[in-house]
Amino acid sequence: MTSIPRGTINNVTYLFLRRMRLPLGLVILLYTVSVFGLALMPGVNDAGHPTEGMGLFNAFYVISYTATTIGFGELPHPYSTAQRMWMTVSIYLTVTGWSYAVVTVVGLLQEPVFQNALRHGRHARRIRNLREPFYIVCGVGETGTLVCHGLDRLRTRFVVIDADSDRIEQIKLENFLYDPPSEVADASQPATLTGSGLLSPYCRGVMALTVDDATNRAIAVSARLLRPGLPVMARVGDADTDHSRGAFGGDMVTNPFERFSTFLALAVARPERYRMGQILTGFPGDDLPEPHHPPRGHWIMCGYGRFGHGVREALTKAGNEVTVIDRMHYGEEGVDIKGTGTDSASLIKAGIEHAVGIVAGNASDLKNLAIALVARDLKPDIFIVTRQNQMSNTTLFDAFEDDLCMQPSRIVAREFLALITTPLLARFRHEIRGASERWSAELTEALSFLNGGYVPELWGVTINDEQAAAVVDAIRHEQWVNIGHLLVDPYDAHRPANALVLMVARGEGGEILPTTGYQLEIGDQLLIAGSRDAARRLQLTLNNPNVLFYVRTGRERGGGWVWNQMRSLKRWWIKSRQRHIEH
Repeated sequence: MTSIPRGTINNVTYLFLRRMRLPLGLVILLYTVSVFGLALMPGVNDAGHPTEGMGLFNAFYVISYTATTIGFGELPHPYSTAQRMWMTVSIYLTVTGWSYAVVTVVGLLQEPVFQNALRHGRHARRIRNLREPFYIVCGVGETGTLVCHGLDRLRTRFVVIDADSDRIEQIKLENFLYDPPSEVADASQPATLTGSGLLSPYCRGVMALTVDDATNRAIAVSARLLRPGLPVMARVGDADTDHSRGAFGGDMVTNPFERFSTFLALAVARPERYRMGQILTGFPGDDLPEPHHPPRGHWIMCGYGRFGHGVREALTKAGNEVTVIDRMHYGEEGVDIKGTGTDSASLIKAGIEHAVGIVAGNASDLKNLAIALVARDLKPDIFIVTRQNQMSNTTLFDAFEDDLCMQPSRIVAREFLALITTPLLARFRHEIRGASERWSAELTEALSFLNGGYVPELWGVTINDEQAAAVVDAIRHEQWVNIGHLLVDPYDAHRPANALVLMVARGEGGEILPTTGYQLEIGDQLLIAGSRDAARRLQLTLNNPNVLFYVRTGRERGGGWVWNQMRSLKRWWIKSRQRHIEH
């Protein structure tokens, strides 16, 4: 593995020496002349008789305390007139020399180039000292900020890069567990990525979340060439971008407009599958998404940009009739009415009286809210879908209470965080793509109870020596371990854990929602949903042989006095809490 470059630190030294070579050379010259001149000047002894010069050492000593304005007096003897004259000249020369040097240093410290070099140097040192897995987040707008908060919640380190200094300053004010290394730079430049840890063995992936597709493409190209095989997650807005080959080949690419269009069509045709997907990719700890049942029939689409194209195509494929309103794109194929939708005339002309739903999908939040208000006035029971572009307008959208809100930044952040935390999730969603509404509703209900009414945590476990040492050891000794053993509370074998095994991947095959009797094998990969407390308890079962023996047999095995006392105390606390609840 190539080491992280250290050129940014050398730049500081280079700039300092380049700017200070004249002042430093002048100071050295003036001190040298002053010392040698004073050493050669004849002096006088205590009796007033002429003597030879004081010598180099004494001259160096006298010039040192005189030039620094300390002033110990005339040592070792009172000076002669010649020495005093030379000292007077030396004082003005040396003070002028080092004053010039100090002014030059102050000016250098204020130069933007030198300040940037210092920042790059500090950034490079922080990256070199980062000795745990981290991700590089390029672009910290709304999407990047949401991703950073998600990573921070997962206690995963990250490095941020953005060309906008205001955004970097804003990210520093966010309440993170760890202060993330940050740099104001162009992330499309390879030097920026390498300086931010792309070549570090601890780098786990790169997220290209800038608003410019070309920049995201350049980031993907640099990462693929400099670190082949490193995961790259990119946000794109151009529907014509080829995601399967070239710059983005093999990477995770999300187009929020296409994604939401697919979600909306799925919500219309398969509302339970849609809600199940929202829970699986939601932010752990957030409120569970409300059930949405967009009706089938005639829809009105206001705005025909990238988002409008995707929504119209998705709704049409789902068997709906769509009327498009747009002023700028009127005359293009697919646009039916010239207007904005903010006036009642255009909505009436689009047939709002018999429409079942309307989508306000412009790039302006206020315009979308205006469309929604007019539509609700004309038809109070119409299903309203809005597009929220800025998270700062959340208060306005919450006050309006639409039926479904599309937030591009949250869509991208949820997709990427789900991929990072649970790589098996993509495979699981692919396996259940043809699931029925009834099956989806049952799984949704099960997921809803795992985390006290909030979106559950999702995590993956591999049955190997690193993640499940106790289970591996039991299997090697021909002691069977099944799914049911993992779903038992390690503190009380009669209570189930707040967890659900969604899938077991075994080679190319696997099992969706395995039964409690499904026996585990070494190398199995498990996708699990549950509460954070259940995840911590599961770690005990997976790695502690005594706990595993307890959940398998219901009997306790010696594990030391401290362990037994802790277990007894835990059982007492659980029983006391149950009695309190009953009363």
